[in-house]
Amino acid sequence: MTTRISDILEQLARRQPLTDVQADQMFNALLLGELSQAQAGAFLMGLRAKGEDSTDLAAGVRAGLAHARQIPGLSGPRIDTCGTGGDNAHSFNCSTAVALFLAELGYQVVKHGNRAVSSSCGSADVLEALGVPLETNPEDVAGRLAVGKFVFLFAPAYHPAFRHIMPVRRDLGIRTLFNLMGPLLNPARPTHQLIGVGDPEALFTMGEALLLTGVERALVVHGAGGFDELTTFGPARCYLVKDGIMEKTAINPERLGFDRHAPEDVAVRDKDHAVGVLREILGGDGPKAMVQMAALNLAACLFLLEEGKTLVECADLARAAMKRGVSGRVLHGGLHG
Repeated sequence: MTTRISDILEQLARRQPLTDVQADQMFNALLLGELSQAQAGAFLMGLRAKGEDSTDLAAGVRAGLAHARQIPGLSGPRIDTCGTGGDNAHSFNCSTAVALFLAELGYQVVKHGNRAVSSSCGSADVLEALGVPLETNPEDVAGRLAVGKFVFLFAPAYHPAFRHIMPVRRDLGIRTLFNLMGPLLNPARPTHQLIGVGDPEALFTMGEALLLTGVERALVVHGAGGFDELTTFGPARCYLVKDGIMEKTAINPERLGFDRHAPEDVAVRDKDHAVGVLREILGGDGPKAMVQMAALNLAACLFLLEEGKTLVECADLARAAMKRGVSGRVLHGGLHG
C-alpha cells in the first residue's frame, strides 16, 4: 500500500524516519520522474534535515540499481575502488591508479566513475586521456573484463534515470544523499569494495548500507587530512564489512612501513599534471608520496580480496607491485577489444 507523497513529506518535516517501503516508494517515484521539481527538492531537503540514515541510503541504492542499465554475464569476485568526493583536496587520481594495479595483478576490476566534481581531474577525465573509451556497452563488459581485467563504467551512461534529479540537485546547491549513493551505484554489483568518505559522520551510515547490499567484503575509510581515501598523513578511521558483520577499526600507515607525508605532497595543479603523474606511477615510478599513498590503498584492496593475508603482508605485496608498473594488457588489451 502506497502512502501519499504529501504525507511522507510531512513525516520528513517532523524529522521522523521513513519505513523501507516509504523510502523505496519515494526513490522510485523520483527516478521515474513522477515527482514535481518542488516535491523532489522537498524530499531531498527533508532527508537532509531529518538526518540521512542507512534505510534511506539503501533504498536510494536499490532504486538506482533497479533503474540502471543491467550488465549480463558477470561472474566471480570483482572489485571497485572509489570515494564519495567532496574533500576538495585536488589530489592525484589515487583510486584510479589502484584499480589499474589491481587489474595488473589479475583481479577483475569494475571501475565506476564520473568526470571531476570536487577534484582537479576525475577518473573519467584521466582515463579518457589514457585512451580508455568512456562508452562501453553493457553486453561488452564481461568480455573486456576477461581480457584486460579492467573495465570503466561511465556513471552517466549507466544511469539514464538520474536525468530527472540533476536539475533539482543543481538548483539546491547543497550536499544531498546522492553524494553518498555514488560509490554504491556500480551496475556491475562488485563483490568487494574500498570506499572512501570525505565526511567522517558518513562512515557508519555507509557501512550499514553496505551490509544491506550484500557485498562480500568492503572497507569504508575516512583518511587523515579529511580525505575520501587512505592517506599517509596519519591513521584512518574505518569500518570493515564482512560476512554480514560490520566492525570498527583503524589503519595506521606508519605501522605498515609507509612514511608520513602531507596533503600538499599528493596534490595536482590541473588535469595535465594529474595525467602526467598517473602515467609515471603506472610506469613504476612517480613522486614518492603519491606512490606510497597508492600502495597503501592497494594494500587495503588486497586485504579484502586475499582473506588469508594480513594487512602487513598485503602492504609488502602492494609496494612490490607498484615498482613493476602496469602493462599494456591492462591499459589496452581489455579496453579496445
